Amino acid sequence: MLYVITGPPAGGKSTWIQAHATPRDIVIDMDRIASALTGPGAPGWNQDTVVQRVAQRARFAAIDEAVKHLDEVDVYLIHTMPGPKALARYRRLGARMVVVDPGEDTVRERVRSMRSTAMDRVVTRWYRHYRRQGSQPVTAQSSRDW
Repeated sequence: MLYVITGPPAGGKSTWIQAHATPRDIVIDMDRIASALTGPGAPGWNQDTVVQRVAQRARFAAIDEAVKHLDEVDVYLIHTMPGPKALARYRRLGARMVVVDPGEDTVRERVRSMRSTAMDRVVTRWYRHYRRQGSQPVTAQSSRDW
């Protein structure tokens, strides 16, 4: 099964996956990929342009390979704000969409305390997009201690 986990930055997507995935499952997460591609001491949420470009290419390759094995393993894919083309692909693959959103106030507080100020714009964009779509979160669970 393909699980596509969406939600705002600092919403608890990784924590949701930790609670549901098994050691044998495949987890595709830009933060984890960027961390694996950078040296010691790099920030956990690395927004460096070159790092993001390389990590994005690795992510695309990982997705393309992982979906070939959906009959063998579950795949958990974090995609904060998938566009129409990605959503169509996920539908074709029979993905289960999971929205993890603890609420805008909680997310904004987490971003203020843990992330760069640039992420605040992504939070605003995410909430505008999902309000327009009329989407409701699948879970409003709390995530890790922030």
